[in-house]
Amino acid sequence: MKYRMPPFRRKKSQKSFPVKVCTLDAELEFDLEWHATGRDLFDLVCRTIGLRETWYFGLQYMDSKGFISWLKLDKKVQDQGINPNNQPATPFMFLGKLYPEDVAEELVQEVTQHLFFLQVKQAILSMDIYCPPEASVLLASYAVQAKYGDHDELTYKPGTLSKDNLLPQRVIDQYQMTQEMWEERIKVWYADHRGMSRDEAEMEYLKIAQDLDMYGVNYFPITNKKDTELWLGVTALGLNIYEKENKLTPKTTFTWSEIRHISFDDKKFVIKPVDKSSPNFIFFSQKARMNKLILDLCIGNHDLFMRRRKPDTMEVQQMKAQAKEEKSRRQVERNKLAREKQLREAAEREKAVMEQKLLQYQEEMRVANEALRRSEQTADLLAEKSRVAEEEAMLLSQKAAKAEQEINRIRLTAMKTEEEKVHLERKTQEAERLTARLVDESERRAAEADRLKDELLKARIAEKQAKEKLLQFLSRTASPTSLQSVPHATHSPTPLQQYETGNGIGGGMSQSLSQLSQLSQLSQLSQPMSGLSLGPGLSPGISPGLSPGLSPGLSPALSPGLCPALSPGLSQGLSQGLSQGLSQGLTPQLAADLQALQLGEPGDMCGSVSGDMPGLPGSDIPSELPAYDLAADQDMEQLSLEIEKERVDYLEKSKHLQNQLRELRCEIEVLKVGEKQSQMDALHQEQLRLGENKYSTLRKVKSGSTKARVAFFEEL
Repeated sequence: MKYRMPPFRRKKSQKSFPVKVCTLDAELEFDLEWHATGRDLFDLVCRTIGLRETWYFGLQYMDSKGFISWLKLDKKVQDQGINPNNQPATPFMFLGKLYPEDVAEELVQEVTQHLFFLQVKQAILSMDIYCPPEASVLLASYAVQAKYGDHDELTYKPGTLSKDNLLPQRVIDQYQMTQEMWEERIKVWYADHRGMSRDEAEMEYLKIAQDLDMYGVNYFPITNKKDTELWLGVTALGLNIYEKENKLTPKTTFTWSEIRHISFDDKKFVIKPVDKSSPNFIFFSQKARMNKLILDLCIGNHDLFMRRRKPDTMEVQQMKAQAKEEKSRRQVERNKLAREKQLREAAEREKAVMEQKLLQYQEEMRVANEALRRSEQTADLLAEKSRVAEEEAMLLSQKAAKAEQEINRIRLTAMKTEEEKVHLERKTQEAERLTARLVDESERRAAEADRLKDELLKARIAEKQAKEKLLQFLSRTASPTSLQSVPHATHSPTPLQQYETGNGIGGGMSQSLSQLSQLSQLSQLSQPMSGLSLGPGLSPGISPGLSPGLSPGLSPALSPGLCPALSPGLSQGLSQGLSQGLSQGLTPQLAADLQALQLGEPGDMCGSVSGDMPGLPGSDIPSELPAYDLAADQDMEQLSLEIEKERVDYLEKSKHLQNQLRELRCEIEVLKVGEKQSQMDALHQEQLRLGENKYSTLRKVKSGSTKARVAFFEEL
């Protein structure tokens, strides 16, 4: 019997398609079966990221018609209008669909907090949620703490925060502030968050963000029965109605506890209140597809609203217990880490102090060695200076001896010069007296010459008269005898004729008288002029041969009062004669001085000569001798090194957040650019002026009955 094996049957392969799911901090890619539902994909994503609080989140995508939709969990993925043919992988966004009322009480897992933190942060930065400027700075400081951890002044570099997107662009444009100015204000609050972990910083961020007016609100454009354009806001507490130009302050609100039934018919949306006496709340949307999204959000928020007011399920209790244990364990680890960090910081500070002291001691030792080296160099320099000083002292002593000898020689020369000066003055006085006598004698002789001229003139006149008388006499006596004389006879001259033929008529007599006058004058001048040599221009009657009789050594310096009395010829001749006689008995130096006086003008000789004598020995001696500074260099003072100051402690965490926000608002208010303020800013300023906030406004618009609020909505 043959056994036939059954034919091998190949397992039918299931068709799949790629899916890409993007969270705000990661991208996930999966291959889904063709018949997979939205629940399958959603659970796959939650398991991958470790999320258990799944009721807040959903998968958002853009359908084939271009509308934003949320993936329905009970339907197949392929049946919800996705179009994977256009892209290699169908993209989905894993986002928070529903918001908690109180993040501190409801968000248990850290991954849930982190995802909400990223989503709210992105909504604020993209300006989908309005945030005031001062609150934006505070939220940015918590975001920096969550990203970078504790602020460290040593490792912090300016410009680090400006690289991150921390503030809405609207806030940056509204103020005349640079990136560095914003960074400085963020850093001040960032330093206050020291010691805060990442999950704590993110939770503080969410606590502040949930107080913003637009937090957790999904806006949809609607109209009422009067076709008034309004905004419908779906929130965790209920439905809010806003005016078209104001998304901050709701005009009225309906809480989920007041709503009994929700339905829509095409574009008409009907809400039935719990109060049966109240009319239905009816509004109209722009598109019927939008009503599906509104209904989906209303159902989800209503379920969560009712769920919060019931006891926690076992799953939630288990998660809270685990979260509490995990938080306690982390707190213990954080405290332990903080103690270890403190001990390490203390050890590092002590190490830094010891290193600083070591550096200080090394520096002191280096300074001491340097001072010792400088002292040795100074000692060597002083020894060299001492040797040089000794040599200089010897040179100075030699120069002093030479100078003393020169001074003695100069003194002797000065004494000789003084004696010569006295002798010269004496000679000068004698010359002055002699000159005075010569002047008197000249005047006397001039008068004598005039007298002789007069006598000569008289003698000539008498001679002429005598000649005339003689001629007359001769003519009378000779006339009778001349007629008897022979013509050819020779006669010998008579004595009178010989006299007349000598120089003509009266020539012999005048010559004899002139010679007689000259001889008498010379005989009279020879006695007083003995010893004095006069120049040729003194007088024609004075003999030039009298110069040998002058005494040698007589000074040519005459009295100033005597020179003008002499005639130019007499003065010139006298000076030449005196100089020739004095030059024979003076020293060569004085002879040169006299020669210099002779080369000057005639009147210069009578002037006074003053000044130092040139050519005296020792006149080229320098006035100052070389001097050397023999003072020793002072030792260099030791430089004291200051111990580095400890870092300034950062400001403690502020307990008055509103005061800080108010101070920052007042600080940056002066830098605001008025024309760049948006309508939201104006509405927020009006809220601040009225002293209202998100919760006071909700309490205000929630007052009154449901019927009255429905009527108010219809009248808008």
